[in-house]
Amino acid sequence: MNPVVSAQPDAVAADPARRRSALGHWNSAVTSYYVLAGSSALLLVIGLVMVLSSSSVESLQKGNSAYAVFLDQTKFALIGLPLMLLASRLPVRVLRKLAWPALAAGVVFQMMVFVPGLGCGAGGNQNWVCLPGFSGQPSEALKLALALWLGAVLARKLPLLHRWQHALVPVIPIGGIIPIGTVLLGQDLGTAMVLLLLLFGAMWIAAVPRRYLVTLIVGGVAAVIPLVTLGHNRVGRIRSWLSGSCDVQNECYQTLHGGWGLASGGWGGLGLGESREKWSYLPAAHNDFIFAIIGEELGLIGTLLVLALFALLAFAMVRVIRRHPDPMARITTGAILCWIVGQAMINIAVVIGLLPVIGVPLPLVSAGGSALIMTMAAIGVVLAFARSEPGAAEALAARPSVVRRSLAVLGRARG
Repeated sequence: MNPVVSAQPDAVAADPARRRSALGHWNSAVTSYYVLAGSSALLLVIGLVMVLSSSSVESLQKGNSAYAVFLDQTKFALIGLPLMLLASRLPVRVLRKLAWPALAAGVVFQMMVFVPGLGCGAGGNQNWVCLPGFSGQPSEALKLALALWLGAVLARKLPLLHRWQHALVPVIPIGGIIPIGTVLLGQDLGTAMVLLLLLFGAMWIAAVPRRYLVTLIVGGVAAVIPLVTLGHNRVGRIRSWLSGSCDVQNECYQTLHGGWGLASGGWGGLGLGESREKWSYLPAAHNDFIFAIIGEELGLIGTLLVLALFALLAFAMVRVIRRHPDPMARITTGAILCWIVGQAMINIAVVIGLLPVIGVPLPLVSAGGSALIMTMAAIGVVLAFARSEPGAAEALAARPSVVRRSLAVLGRARG
């Protein structure tokens, strides 16, 4: 028996450094950075493929190219990519300085939806700014601005958050009532719920006392109930969701077809491009209900893959929260985590029938320019925090660039 070989397991077990290497690089200083970047990239690629598949039929029916929606989504991804790269290089001190101006600009942009000739909407919601050659949803930019602002303000007040004056002011009036109120004025209840999740996540990571968090939840529910009861469409959705018998031709039509799409996919799916529901049976197939098309074409395996990628996204952000020394980075990451992963869970819960139809997209996957661009920018902010984790900057600097690694591989191949 070779004594060297037989001794290797004991040596690995005795040496902590070698044991960490044997378990992989999950304890590396750059784990958060690469897991976050990798899972985001895979979700984006899956989203582009599924947008092409789910939108092609209706694009042809409207007289457009089968690639029309896909090319638009690709254009938005190409706009979001440099924003994400730029955000990933910004130091925490720069992001802290941008917090107040970003929130002010976000609120002003959101108020533009009420300006005659600028604001537009659909389905009773007034949540878009429409200009010749340009349309955008200001509430998506407001999410990122609010996350940065909450991180900066709560980090500065961290030693005083046990007192209600500092725990709730200015967070609730400026970070809660103003931005969320302007979104609610436009009847966009789904986005308002995501903003409440974002606000709750920031306050939770900042260790605001639980009694104040309960106050936030009660206040949010109290504000939402009148909006739900006053909106005829919303009341109809909720009643149909709660009732045992529902009009499958009206209120339950979308949910029913989404469930049929998921069920018909089985384990492995019907095959990419083989969806039946996208033939004008399932409304918003490339938007809010794209998860149903994923289940129909890629099966349970495809849906679990998407869930696993969001779980990896959450893992990377939680790791940044646990490891980063700057409280602003931790609080802002917590807010972005609740925004992106929380919105994904709401979207999926709607598709599988656990929630009534709300109307929020699946981050990085659903078609939509404003949502995709601002989600990529938010991920860039968290990448910036991951780059500044202890030891991460040195580890990234010590690794050769992609170009250098590629040239080295080519040189070895030629040799």
